[in-house]
Amino acid sequence: MLFTLAYLYLCPMKILFATNNAHKIAEVAAVLGEGYTLLTPRDCGLTEEIPETQPTLEGNALQKARYLHERTGADCFADDTGLEVEALGGAPGVRSARYATDGHDFEANNRLLLRNLEGEENRRARFRTVVALILGGEEYLFEGIVEGRIIDRETGDEGFGYDPLFVPDGFDRTFAQMTAEEKNATSHRGRAVRKLADFLRTIEK
Repeated sequence: MLFTLAYLYLCPMKILFATNNAHKIAEVAAVLGEGYTLLTPRDCGLTEEIPETQPTLEGNALQKARYLHERTGADCFADDTGLEVEALGGAPGVRSARYATDGHDFEANNRLLLRNLEGEENRRARFRTVVALILGGEEYLFEGIVEGRIIDRETGDEGFGYDPLFVPDGFDRTFAQMTAEEKNATSHRGRAVRKLADFLRTIEK
């Protein structure tokens, strides 16, 4: 642990990201660009599940970032994302990852979403990501939103989560039909992380 954290501080372009999800890491690394190297909780010797028990995306992102910061002392960031469906009153929202089960069962979540939207004409939805950054002991929040609609069956093999069901405005393809580059240029997470990256660049100057 001490060696890992010492290495982190000696390399200011490395930043600790509160996830071990390989899909998220790849997406965020691509948006941040070559100037940054992401470290995961496992890289710092943390193998337990990071709690996310707050009622809002902002609360969950801050809870995860604070959890890492308290245990490592490192500058870090965390994100939380929700799919907010208009006809369902904003659900699944903060419960998006655990919509159908307590685990991250993407297929079960998608099945439940489609079942709850059966016969519903209003398919409007939006993805929203909140990124919480702790830098030098200060906390910052960045938000990314993309509007779109839910289609009636899963389409596409890329991405993860609700990507096969979500078509962003201005497109006729789901996120799961897009390349990683196309999705990052459009997605909620990409928009939030670009705000994070812009902020970090101003700090570096």
